[in-house]
Amino acid sequence: VGNYKRTVKRIDDGHRLCNDLMNCIHERARIEKVYAQQLTEWAKRWKQLVEKGPQYGTVERAWCAFMSEAEKVSELHLEVKGSLMNEDFEKIKNWQKEAFHKQMMGGFKETKEAEDGFRKAQKPWAKKLKEVEAAKKAYHAACKEEKLAISRETNSKADPALNPEQLKKLQDKVERSKQDVLKTKEKYEKSLKELDNATPQYMENMEQVFEQCQQFEEKRLRFFREVLLEVQKHLDLSNLASYKNIYRELEQNIKTADAVEDLRWFRANQGPGMSMNWPQFEEWSADLNRTLSRREKKKASDGVTLTGINQTGDQVSQPNKHSSSLSVQSNTVQSVQSSYNPFEDEEDTGSTVSEKEDNKIKNVSSYEKNQSYPTDWSDEESNNPFSSTDANGDTNPFDEDTPPAMEVRVRALYDYEGQEQDELSFKAGDELTKMENEDEQGWCKGRLDNGQVGLYPANYVEPIQ
Repeated sequence: VGNYKRTVKRIDDGHRLCNDLMNCIHERARIEKVYAQQLTEWAKRWKQLVEKGPQYGTVERAWCAFMSEAEKVSELHLEVKGSLMNEDFEKIKNWQKEAFHKQMMGGFKETKEAEDGFRKAQKPWAKKLKEVEAAKKAYHAACKEEKLAISRETNSKADPALNPEQLKKLQDKVERSKQDVLKTKEKYEKSLKELDNATPQYMENMEQVFEQCQQFEEKRLRFFREVLLEVQKHLDLSNLASYKNIYRELEQNIKTADAVEDLRWFRANQGPGMSMNWPQFEEWSADLNRTLSRREKKKASDGVTLTGINQTGDQVSQPNKHSSSLSVQSNTVQSVQSSYNPFEDEEDTGSTVSEKEDNKIKNVSSYEKNQSYPTDWSDEESNNPFSSTDANGDTNPFDEDTPPAMEVRVRALYDYEGQEQDELSFKAGDELTKMENEDEQGWCKGRLDNGQVGLYPANYVEPIQ
């Protein structure tokens, strides 16, 4: 009696299991989303690094193919996240709402119906069982009393102090006890028989209610199996043709990398095969051949270039490489500095890579594709204005008549590539020492940490607080 409560509790467990399955799917969807975001951020960062780095040609395209693969896989994992939440999660939620109906007083309607059904089916049999227990108790008590009466009668026969009247009372007590035993035994057997007769009907009624609970649970189990199969299909990317095509395309891009082709391209564009600008006799002209000084060239320009400048001359730029330059008026540079830095990395992208590690990755290459190189040369090291002796301070090719200013540590706001031999090149975030204040053309003299001394635009740096 009452053991049906385990079956009733299974209904409440089914509702809780729906919540557990939804939470499980929700967590997996969140993991898919985070993974997709990390893939996108990784691909974006490394694509920029490879494109700006020294790698070129077909091997570069093969390397960039990994970033393309990451972007495509990221899209697929976002689709997985959408399928888990929009299809599987919602399907369980709706099924749970339809299968379990909450009552005003708490609990579920299905639980109460099962509880009432079992109790109603068990009530008649439980009543008869209670009667059997009472009859058994009465019979056992009568048997105990009979045994006690017989024991007293036997002991009284051996006691000469008892008179015949007392002995007769004990004998009568034994007789009544025997009669009570017979009566209680008959009643016990009768109630037990009635219980046995009621048992088939009781079993049938209980079986009927139990079967209803089984059918309800079967619906849940089959539904869970169906949902889990759908979740498996959404998670299994190996069966998607688009997923297979991603890696088939990646393999093809890698296999197209050709060392011979890259070497041929480099020879034609950067080596002996490049277009030569051999020196030729040039007639002197006062107007055409007038050489502008660096300061005059800077003063004549209306704006300041914020990005690197490509090499000029007959050098052929690498195919599929686009460099953009953004020029702004000189009087707007200060406002750009004070408001925000358009070249700084976004801090709220959700990337899990630490700032220190990110900076380390950004400096992975020692130089970039479009880095300019000095064209002057000399056989004598003493004629090199950038020699280590000069850099160490023995002689300074940049000495002018202006008095020296106090040295100040500054930090670069933007990338800058020196266009003249006496100009410094640095990256955004690099630190250097300002040796002289800004002149009237907007230039400062500074020294890099490696000892190189040169000029740089004053509005490209800010003091370090």
